[in-house]
Amino acid sequence: MGDYDEDEHERREKQASTVDTDFDDERTIYHGEVKYDAGDSAEDLLDTFEQIKSN
Repeated sequence: MGDYDEDEHERREKQASTVDTDFDDERTIYHGEVKYDAGDSAEDLLDTFEQIKSN
C-alpha cells in the first residue's frame, strides 16, 4: 500500500503542476447597458413586492 500512496502522490503532483494553456484567451465583448436603481427605500420595495405577489 505504501507504493500505491507514493505513486498516487507523484501522479497528483505532476497533474497539479501542469498548466493547461489550450483554451481561447480572447475576451468576449458585450454591447448594451446596465442600469442600477438604488433610489427606492426598503419599504417601497416591500410594497412593490406585495403588489406583484397579490396579482
